[in-house]
Amino acid sequence: MNNLITHARHIPVRDAVPAISICPVILPVADRPQPIEMRISLPEVGEKHPVILLSHGHGPSLYIPSMNGYGPLAQFYAEQGFVVIQPTHGNSKVAGFGPDAPGAPFFWRSRVEDFKHILDHLTEIEAEHPILAGRLDPERIAAVGHSLGGHTVGMLLGTRLSDTADPAVQDVSLIETRIKVGVLLAAPGNGGDSLSAHARANYTIMNPDFSHMTTRTLVVAGDADNNPHLTTRGAAWHTDPFHCSPGSDFLLTLKGGKHGLGGIAGYDAKETDDEDPDRLAVTQRMTAAYLRSAFDESDPAWAEACEALATHGADLAYVTGK
Repeated sequence: MNNLITHARHIPVRDAVPAISICPVILPVADRPQPIEMRISLPEVGEKHPVILLSHGHGPSLYIPSMNGYGPLAQFYAEQGFVVIQPTHGNSKVAGFGPDAPGAPFFWRSRVEDFKHILDHLTEIEAEHPILAGRLDPERIAAVGHSLGGHTVGMLLGTRLSDTADPAVQDVSLIETRIKVGVLLAAPGNGGDSLSAHARANYTIMNPDFSHMTTRTLVVAGDADNNPHLTTRGAAWHTDPFHCSPGSDFLLTLKGGKHGLGGIAGYDAKETDDEDPDRLAVTQRMTAAYLRSAFDESDPAWAEACEALATHGADLAYVTGK
């Protein structure tokens, strides 16, 4: 029960189940400066739960961009029946790589490879932690990423990347076919003329090609997510993954939503520029419903959530489909 939620309360969800979290889960990686540290959250009971790979962003906080952030999403998803795996990527301030390490400051390739390595070793992770045995369904894997994490997840879903500062990095594809569905939360949009002068000079990897993103995807964006240090196009820039990819079938637009999408990175956190319990609840409930229906076409969760949003939450958000 959350007394702060009003209109979003009408968006249906499953009854919450008790969830547990194990942390740190350590996964050694050859040639990585340090092992992957991750948090795994899951329902207390049950077997063969669908898996969500959750990729953190590159925000200003010390701890939120790590396995210790994004509690509002991780806990909610686990209570809704998902296993949530949160690695700490190399860009993390608290436990990432050094600022002089190759690939700094974003470590874009390492971030993608983190998830590939995790998927390669799911069996070993289960064996190392008996509480996980039989609890993960390797046939139902999703990826969810916020901000820079959206850039990471986009590549796993098929987006290709070119680096304007490195001729050797052109049209790179790192698609991961074991991931069946994705959610991009306030992800970066197109490069080139869409970028600010500062971004073109300093963020040379920000040139995605969404035309190859064929994996089924929900894009979530706030209509007040204006980032002039990144783009000249305002909040619409964050909708590019929807408009420019063949795999994205729905766009969820949060009215008044900024980069925090209501508070997904943490409760009462400086990472959140638009903390709002209803907006957060819309993000939580709509993304969970989308994933449920994506994994099971007979599950009406997404259709029911969209209907409830249109009826009771039209002032909060709206869904656009292709």
